[in-house]
Amino acid sequence: MNIAVLSGKGGTGKTTVSTNISLALNANYIDCDVEEPNGFLFLQPNIEKIDSVSVEYPDINYDKCISCGECVKNCNFNALVNVKNEIMVFDKLCHSCGACEIVCKSGAIKYKLREIGKIEYGKKSDIKCTRGILNIGEPMAVPILKTILNNIETDVNIIDCPPGTSCNVVNSLKYADLAVLVTEPTEFGLHDLKMAVELVRMFNVPFGIVINKDNEENNIVRKYCEYENIDIIGSIPYSKDIARIYSKGDILYDDLKYKNIFDEISQSLKGVFSWN
Repeated sequence: MNIAVLSGKGGTGKTTVSTNISLALNANYIDCDVEEPNGFLFLQPNIEKIDSVSVEYPDINYDKCISCGECVKNCNFNALVNVKNEIMVFDKLCHSCGACEIVCKSGAIKYKLREIGKIEYGKKSDIKCTRGILNIGEPMAVPILKTILNNIETDVNIIDCPPGTSCNVVNSLKYADLAVLVTEPTEFGLHDLKMAVELVRMFNVPFGIVINKDNEENNIVRKYCEYENIDIIGSIPYSKDIARIYSKGDILYDDLKYKNIFDEISQSLKGVFSWN
């Protein structure tokens, strides 16, 4: 059972919800927000293994290259450019499709590997924790996401998705059995929530809403959920005390005052999604 936690925008409390319901459900935690993987700051697992993630890119033998430009014509990602009869490679734009090597008449192109990031594996008590880390300056996170999620265990897993609704989120959501959408009761929160709702509906993934910084009034998010017949499976109050705990890097689930919030969300998950 893979539970994806996502949000239409950053800063809504997605990682707060992910880490705390991981503890409430005693579920594995998988941080797919590889550009800013901060879940480990709160869970603080013991790191047991680190794997490198590499991708292929074209390496040109200029002694063989005749500058015919066929590789440039067949590159859909503009990773190759013909400049003054010499082929330049922009390796960070390469999607490792292999087309340039196939069309090269002189056999001047071979592929090499370069590292784009790493994956860390650890444990917090009985919970297995995994996170991907994209190297600074790298534009493509998908190879790391696929490496993590293609090897996901058959268990209860919390997938902390990247923020927004980009291709990184799409690649994470493909592995989800159900989804939790985290939002806040603001105009920006509602605007981006609608895009996230559209995305999970497109993938036909059952979902529910958690409202963070909730004032418990009949706010715009609650009105939207009522109109769209979307289940609100929990809310986290607008509280300076919660902000203080979060700013210290402490986990809310360890505070008895807030533990029941995530226990109730976990119970709602089981009920809303008919999961026993």
